[in-house]
Amino acid sequence: MAELATVILEVIKWVAPPARSYVDNHRNFKKYAKVLRKKLRILEAKEDVKTRLQGEVCSEKQAKNEVVVWLQDVEKIKAEIQDVLKELPDVSYFSRARLGKRARKIIVELDDILGRGNFSEGLVVNKPATALPFGVENLEGEVSVKEKIRGYLTGNEVQMIGVWGIGGVGKTTIMKQIHDELLLMKSRFDKVIWVTVSHPLNVGRLQDEIAKRMNERLRENEDEQRRALELKEMMGRVKYVLILDDVWQRFRLEDVGILRPTVENGCKIVITSRKVDVCNFLGCEIVKVSPLSKEESLNLFLHEVGSDNLQAPEGIWKAMVEECAGLPLAIVVIAGSMKGVIDVHEWRHALNELRGRIRATAEGSEDEIFERLKFSYDRLQDSNIQSCFLSCSLYAEDYEIVRDVLVEQWIDEGLIEQSGSRRAKLDKGQTILNRLENSCLLENARFAGAVKMHDVVRDMALRLGPQSMVKARMGLREIPDEDDWTENLEKVSLMENEISDIPPNMCPNCPILTTLMLQGNSKLTQIPDCFFANMQGLKLLNLSETGIESLPHSICNLENLTTLLLCYCEQLKHVPCLAKLKALKKLDMFKAGIDVVPEGIDMLVNLQYLDLLCPELVELPTQILGNLSQLQHLTVDPCSTTLKITGEEVRGLKKLETFQAQLYDLQDFNNYVKSNHFKRLSNYQLVVGQVAEYFNLAGHLSKEISLGECEIGGEDSVVLPDDVKELWIYRCRKFRSFSDIYFLQKTTELRDCFVSECEEIGCVVDMVTPSSSFIYNVEQLCLDKLPNLSVVANVEGIEATPPHIFSNLRLFWMRECSRVKRLFPIELLQGLQNLEEITVEDCQQMEEIIGWEGEEENHTANATTTTTFTLPKLTELSLENLPELKRICPTRGVMVCDSLQELEIKKCPKLKRIPLVGNVRPSPPAALKMITIKPKELWESLEWEDPNAKNVLQPSLHFPTY
Repeated sequence: MAELATVILEVIKWVAPPARSYVDNHRNFKKYAKVLRKKLRILEAKEDVKTRLQGEVCSEKQAKNEVVVWLQDVEKIKAEIQDVLKELPDVSYFSRARLGKRARKIIVELDDILGRGNFSEGLVVNKPATALPFGVENLEGEVSVKEKIRGYLTGNEVQMIGVWGIGGVGKTTIMKQIHDELLLMKSRFDKVIWVTVSHPLNVGRLQDEIAKRMNERLRENEDEQRRALELKEMMGRVKYVLILDDVWQRFRLEDVGILRPTVENGCKIVITSRKVDVCNFLGCEIVKVSPLSKEESLNLFLHEVGSDNLQAPEGIWKAMVEECAGLPLAIVVIAGSMKGVIDVHEWRHALNELRGRIRATAEGSEDEIFERLKFSYDRLQDSNIQSCFLSCSLYAEDYEIVRDVLVEQWIDEGLIEQSGSRRAKLDKGQTILNRLENSCLLENARFAGAVKMHDVVRDMALRLGPQSMVKARMGLREIPDEDDWTENLEKVSLMENEISDIPPNMCPNCPILTTLMLQGNSKLTQIPDCFFANMQGLKLLNLSETGIESLPHSICNLENLTTLLLCYCEQLKHVPCLAKLKALKKLDMFKAGIDVVPEGIDMLVNLQYLDLLCPELVELPTQILGNLSQLQHLTVDPCSTTLKITGEEVRGLKKLETFQAQLYDLQDFNNYVKSNHFKRLSNYQLVVGQVAEYFNLAGHLSKEISLGECEIGGEDSVVLPDDVKELWIYRCRKFRSFSDIYFLQKTTELRDCFVSECEEIGCVVDMVTPSSSFIYNVEQLCLDKLPNLSVVANVEGIEATPPHIFSNLRLFWMRECSRVKRLFPIELLQGLQNLEEITVEDCQQMEEIIGWEGEEENHTANATTTTTFTLPKLTELSLENLPELKRICPTRGVMVCDSLQELEIKKCPKLKRIPLVGNVRPSPPAALKMITIKPKELWESLEWEDPNAKNVLQPSLHFPTY
């Protein structure tokens, strides 16, 4: 879970920054609130655990530790949920994001608590719990080893198990499978703890990692001995199995604070190691992982290389498998390097090359696996791709690296060709990543957007790469001694440690150092001025997410520096003059704390990437962009009215591809959108006028326009790009309908429309006008506080009503549109077949959701049969505070919504029927999980044409008390 949390954090930091997250939390506010309510109901149903426990505890039996901790967690999470739900009725529109963020965090914690609440083996114990049978999956080549480990874990004879074998033989893979099995057997152990042990061993980090995986935290300012006592006390409260992966050094359990497992406490420890003496020192029962048999090796190779497309002579590929010596990692990587090769000459050459490498190594040594893996590295046959691969070793062992972050680093290090467009660089980076994954030199991480390196492959990369000092995520509290900073160092990675300061006179002599990664050291507040004095060759400096308050003046002398990263340096207030950094190509200050633009930026003539989205920044000096002709990416806070940029300024940036900013006014915006310069942009977010805070979509940009407090409507009022994907309109005067925006008829990619607080809008689209054709492509339509809106789509005057107006609409959201009486006429129902969510709130005159164009009596006076209305993809229907709502669909109608999962009806006193069950439909939708009704009296007042319908829906019913 901790590793997964780290991956999620990386995505938030790099791919979708907090501004984007703010909008997501705002949009999904209702969804998170509903999930909380649903899960609270489930949690309340489990509270009989407390009653059962009181009846079972006696002098001979006591509550299990896991039950006690679980009940404590339940009380804590219930209090948090109630706090959130209490805020819901009165929460302001602009506070939704804050509450949504809090709700989302609670949901994650709640899922963990619910997952731990199944006490199938009882609540009390008087002796160690009986072992449960494991669901054994017979995986080729590992069955006997896994059976032996399982036997030791379930038996009483062995408490310390050492899984030993050469690198790449499959130790970690075996233990990960067993770890996952143990997670499903929670009654056996209270905690299943997995920690990858850093090399060299760092006791402080190991202590922190164990505590973290127990959902605990050790005091930070204590020495290791006191922390060891604290950790030992923590571990003494639970029955655990601790898996320590990749242990290289001897250590004493007592020095770390690991409670020694005994028969009495029922705990177990498993370590994996390439060194048998480490296992023996800890007193482990040795389980040796041997290489695969010949048959197993062949099967694995065929699986990896793809037997359907294998065209090499059998004798050659079988001989190649033999050279892998039964090592699964070698088989997988070498098979990956040969995938897609059909030329027999290439196969034969590869076999001879592999044999030559292995013959030159000592049998049984670590060099054997190294040479086998290096064979695949050499087959990349491209120095740029090889350099990109080696760069991955700068991250910590088992680190899950977000793909986009990795590609950015390759660009920043100059490993991807610097000429050409930024889009071309990004595309090339993703192509290289695919090549490395297909060659099995990188693995897919658990998170779909990330990759990782096998620890043995990483060892090879560190061995092959330039001279490096890599101590990433090792819990360092102090920077390495100056003696460790040797003259031949080329790359240093100290990322994500706890380094708090650098000695004031520290001046490492590293003249050829090119990459220095210090990001993630949040406690680092100062860097001495002399620190960079002897790093003349530095090209990439990453200080992101540090606590630095000012940059040392010596940074100005780094004349070879091409990349300076200062993202999330929220305490950073002072940056010296940067004019001398002529080689600088990237300056990223996203969310930095500066309030003035650093002096000398206008002199950085080679700058290609500039991010100045700094919340405290209040002024952008005029003509700052004049000399920056090489810019490809420019980001300035688009919601700041004091940082406006004119279209004329931007037109001088001939290579610009990504642009985010607020333009001077609507006329300036129109002129710029019409220009040839704008047409060259691949991504943009442009804002005109004052917009609400939640309109800030800064982050992963994708063709967005926001218009606030300006006059739009009519042929000449606003010019919209043909390729705009997202359109926000806020408090715009004279805006009466989207159909009044002439340029909308030219858009072909508009997917999301958001309109808020526009007083004159009467209908969303008037289908009589040509510009209304844009609505066919829209997927999300959100309407907020539109007091004069009366209809969503005006089809009057059309001889044949267009049946598929909303054919791509997935989400419809309406709030405080007081004049709308009917949401969708039946004539438009055919166009709603992709609709997934409908939310309608606080619309005072809303009478029906789906209805006839004329009076209903004209259509139903003589009706004797039931009419069905089908919305096949609808998963959620939410209706709240609609005092005049009488019908969801016409009388005697039944809605066929087979995908419906949630139905919410609150404060709709005139509603008389729920049309999910009728004479032609005796059962509710199979997917239906929850019906939320408030107040309870509403449920009692509903009318049913089928007397059994009420009972059929009862199991899904929920009456909230908040």
